[in-house]
Amino acid sequence: MSQLKTIAVENAPKAIGPYAQGIAAGGFLFTAGQVPLDPATMKLVAGTIAEETNRVFDNLEAILAGAGCALADVVKTTVFLTDMGNFAEMNGAYAARFGDHRPARSTVQVGALPAGARVEIEVVAKLPGA
Repeated sequence: MSQLKTIAVENAPKAIGPYAQGIAAGGFLFTAGQVPLDPATMKLVAGTIAEETNRVFDNLEAILAGAGCALADVVKTTVFLTDMGNFAEMNGAYAARFGDHRPARSTVQVGALPAGARVEIEVVAKLPGA
């Protein structure tokens, strides 16, 4: 059985429940879903869906870096939106962050997200050397 390694970084929001920011296992990093919390204040950023999505990616990139990964290592994402009417704006910010890289993705609408967020994203990334 492979070992599990907890990934915890200072420049991403602290877990607000009994979970880890990320877990490295079996050659992959699995992140917890990230909402647009500013790690310094633990408050949601106010702004457009694009601005919120960019804050989510800032948080995800910090966790990825803590495991020696980058967005280019991401193989799968799951995006949660409280309103599919925000899909196009989220998708524009998402595409800008990934550039030419196109990981597999699922996007689902949910009734609510933690802290009143409108967008949450989790990723699975290939660990270096795996």
